Amino acid sequence: MRSRYLHVSRAFIAAIGFTALTGIGCPTAFAQSVSGQAGSPGATTTIDGKQLPPPPPKFGGVIKEKAADSQPWWAPRVVPPKGAPNILLIMTDDQGFGAPSTFGGVIPTPAMDRIANAGLRFTNFHSTSLCSPTRAALITGRNHHSVGAGVVGEIATGYPGYDSIIPIEKATIGTILKENGYATSWFGKNHNTPSYQSSQAGPFTQWPTGMGFDYFYGFVGGDASQWQPNLFRNTTAIYPFEGNPGWNLETAMADEAIQYMKQLKEIAPEKPFFVYYVPGATHAPHHPTPEWIKKISAMHLFDEGWNKLRETIFANQKRLGIMPDNARLTPWPKELPEWDSLGLEEKKLFIRQADVYGAYLAYADNEIGRVIQAVEDLGELDNTLIIYIGGDNGASAEGMLNGTPNEFTTFNGVDVPVKDQYLWYPFWGSERTFPHYAAAWAWAMDTPFKWVKQVPSHFGGTSQGVAMSWPGHITDVGGIRRQFHHVIDIVPTLLEATGISAPETVNGIEQRPIEGTSMVYTWDKANATAPTRHKTQYFEMLGNRAIYDNGWVAATTPATRPWELSTATPPDVISGYKWELYNVDEDPTQFNDLAAAMPDKLKQLQDLFYAEAKKYDVLPLDNSTLSRWNTPRPSLTAGRTEFTYSGELSGVPASAAPGTLNKSYTISADVEIPAGGAEGMIVTEGGRFGGYGLFLSKGEFGVGRGKIMFLYNLLDLKRTMWEGPELEPGKHTIVFDFKSDGKGLGTGGTGVLSVDGKEVARNTMDHTIPVTFPEDESFDVGLDTRTGVSLVEYRYDSPFKFTGTIDRVTFKLGQ
Repeated sequence: MRSRYLHVSRAFIAAIGFTALTGIGCPTAFAQSVSGQAGSPGATTTIDGKQLPPPPPKFGGVIKEKAADSQPWWAPRVVPPKGAPNILLIMTDDQGFGAPSTFGGVIPTPAMDRIANAGLRFTNFHSTSLCSPTRAALITGRNHHSVGAGVVGEIATGYPGYDSIIPIEKATIGTILKENGYATSWFGKNHNTPSYQSSQAGPFTQWPTGMGFDYFYGFVGGDASQWQPNLFRNTTAIYPFEGNPGWNLETAMADEAIQYMKQLKEIAPEKPFFVYYVPGATHAPHHPTPEWIKKISAMHLFDEGWNKLRETIFANQKRLGIMPDNARLTPWPKELPEWDSLGLEEKKLFIRQADVYGAYLAYADNEIGRVIQAVEDLGELDNTLIIYIGGDNGASAEGMLNGTPNEFTTFNGVDVPVKDQYLWYPFWGSERTFPHYAAAWAWAMDTPFKWVKQVPSHFGGTSQGVAMSWPGHITDVGGIRRQFHHVIDIVPTLLEATGISAPETVNGIEQRPIEGTSMVYTWDKANATAPTRHKTQYFEMLGNRAIYDNGWVAATTPATRPWELSTATPPDVISGYKWELYNVDEDPTQFNDLAAAMPDKLKQLQDLFYAEAKKYDVLPLDNSTLSRWNTPRPSLTAGRTEFTYSGELSGVPASAAPGTLNKSYTISADVEIPAGGAEGMIVTEGGRFGGYGLFLSKGEFGVGRGKIMFLYNLLDLKRTMWEGPELEPGKHTIVFDFKSDGKGLGTGGTGVLSVDGKEVARNTMDHTIPVTFPEDESFDVGLDTRTGVSLVEYRYDSPFKFTGTIDRVTFKLGQ
């Protein structure tokens, strides 16, 4: 009689194949293996991974008329190949190549240092130059235009390379690893759900839980307050900060990830995890805790200014071997002020901005360090591949020349003078600010390169320091690798490290090839100086473009500056750009432009760029910005001019809310006030840093409670109020009618507040918010989540629920 141990039916073998382990240090999947007694509940199997989910095996038991004469059989549980590691994939935001101590910066990043010292530092690794495009490329292994992320989702357009939709034929690494037996999770920033699919109405296929991640804890969109974020657990909004002073997302997210890993390893110790850990730091708003601001400010890292900082960082980079001996520090741009040209008032403010930024990076790295330490405390460090990417693009110059206490002033084209910023100086970094530093700091944080975030043509926009460790597999500890690599190389690296194949089909959909190149070849010390295997890579963002090919880079000279928001017509996207040429094997900082000396080489690379652009859905090229903010997109509100709500509704993103910007509108509310009066929010959109609210006042010490108010908050710079009487018990109809002065961005107008058909207040505004309310706020009826629109007068605390009854709230939108 044959043993049933490791015995499977021929049909099952045909369905799932065999597996072997080959290669040096990494499992390689080309067939399958089954462990345990076949058909028993404890049996496991690896899969060839060609078809995901794998086809169900044929029943291998015996079925007779009676159970007593039959033999049960269970399909084996899918597990990764033997030796497949846990994966902790970390990426910060808007960091800048020269910001962390690991890559020569002055800001202490001991967690990143730890991974670099235990493994390798990659000094020639590149992003796409902007947030959601890099993130889409990172999780798919394809170029950002290939997965619909030619630009950030907020300015998506209706072309395959720009629609912000990751195609179903290009599955994420989350899907691949999950179907191969990994526990997959995503913590932090999710900038890959299209803005027009981010409401409670879904669809949720482009949310993390729909892209292969079992668990999501983080925020949706480009940025979020770390004190009151638009936070989700899976697809449900949560508000853990309410009534919890001092709560901060950086710490809460680390706590959540640590608990997730602990729980997993206690319940299923053999199941490997893939933790995708992407904090909002150091994208604005810069929100460290007061303790970290105090600690970094006491170090006086930035007191000598941005020009001296560049020199210090570059000297550190030479000393550490981050930059080779022949590298040259690129010149300071004439468009940005020299530090010595500034007055004392400017210097004091700018140092404060940099101290808070430095505190934010150090704080974020500290929390990342806690997550790494938790992996060690679980006994899993030796079995965990850790990849720590320093930023998703270059440092951000989106604070404009002087910085800002509220990043949404930048997005709305408003410059805040230095003297006005001093109103927020004592609170910089607190929940009272949404701050961003001056653009010159960004240029310094990208040392030794030229340019900043948004600019893909130069390494200041795309160079990211990467630290990578896996004990026993990456043995050249403390080594430096200079091979050219790109963010699309992470997925093939993970697949080779785990021994998992890229699928041929997912959910019946034939998959397009992975476009990146594995970095595993660099792990061997013998390959420390091996030629790069990533030979060619295009770059494009907002019309700026470049092409890397075998050590050469051809790049356009940026025609617009990221720190200047202009409504001027940009140059012709094809003919309006000058091109530069660099041999980056010999000139790694793009210092010496060879375009004039080598026109034939430049023409060759230009032709190659357009060939790659056609291949990867980069066309049509588009260098417009403001017009793309306002371009029509799929929408739950498209074509609607009337909206009706009742009771409570919260957390609705702007894409699904009545759009009141740059038009006339009327808000009508039918409410019932109980005996004893009422207070609370009737309807609001936005919050502390811009928005509006129709509410009954809270009053002070019982005085002034129940007054009907409409408040318009112009980017935390000016608040305009309409004040009516206290409402008596009973039913009332409240109307706020706003008549715009005319078409155009930010046009002012006149608002009239009425109660029961009687005008109670009339006021005018010279300007309204032109482009966007704060992205991390929402539209709420019957309460106000996150932050309130009031500041001092008529201040209230969220959620400020309405204590009467809302029968109906109606919006009617005009022109």
